[in-house]
Amino acid sequence: MRLGVLDVGSNTVHLVAIDARTGGHPTPMSDWKTSLRLVELLDKEGNIDERGIKKLTNSVAEATELSRTLGCKELISFATSAVRSAKNSEAVLNHVEKETGVRLEVLSGEEEARLTFLAVRRWYGWSAGRITNLDIGGGSLELSTGSDEEPDSAFSLDLGAGRLTHLWFDTDPPERKKINVLRDYIDAELQEPARILRSHGQARLAVGTSKTFRTLARLTGAAPSAAGPHVTRTLTAPGLRQLIAFISRMTAADRAELEGISADRSHQIVAGALVAEASMRALGLEKLEICPWALREGVILRRIDKGLE
Repeated sequence: MRLGVLDVGSNTVHLVAIDARTGGHPTPMSDWKTSLRLVELLDKEGNIDERGIKKLTNSVAEATELSRTLGCKELISFATSAVRSAKNSEAVLNHVEKETGVRLEVLSGEEEARLTFLAVRRWYGWSAGRITNLDIGGGSLELSTGSDEEPDSAFSLDLGAGRLTHLWFDTDPPERKKINVLRDYIDAELQEPARILRSHGQARLAVGTSKTFRTLARLTGAAPSAAGPHVTRTLTAPGLRQLIAFISRMTAADRAELEGISADRSHQIVAGALVAEASMRALGLEKLEICPWALREGVILRRIDKGLE
């Protein structure tokens, strides 16, 4: 059965088409995405502005038409942090549905964390033991830990790389003073979730998911995406600290020239790196293994688990 998965994130609208089968692993047959950066299209009241609504609606319409062209029998569509936290979320969802016929399901932050954890568990298997997972998106940070497919604890914090860049940095490169104040803010936001996660005991495996973590690992020497998903990639705390000292002094244009980072991500990678470093420090993690599966795969796996016709 060909499934389409439409992921409306804070940075992109992403459509993946897969041929799903019970017991099979979700392998993309087609992959399309377009830049959105919704957290940068919020007005002062926290509403998605008219330009953002238009961009979102057009992107969903294009993805929906593509899913039909690809022969998808079912389209699973969902939205995450940027839509979830917008003050006019319901009005935006109604407008998108009216114009495209697609009703986006808004995932809660905890649900996002739990579905991502499911994908990570399936990737590594039961032999991995307790897993702690970190996922940095454009709008939020998800944290989870557990020994089963359902995590013992899961948190979502408004510490996404795009959101923090938009709210905290008004110069390029960011001012050192702003970086230091943002560090203190991130530490404070992480304090209680990290305490609860650590209370469950030390994880045998610490994992990072999402484009931000893949980019950070690449910038510290991990294999490129062309090497395939089964190559082991890691991100270490010392390597991350060295990277922050380097990229925080560069402009976004200069960062975009580095191998492994795109122009779309270069402006927000400093904030993403600060969140990654603070999260690892708060949880006492010296190394993360980068998992190629994340939220989209978790959504697909949950759907397959329900049974396919």
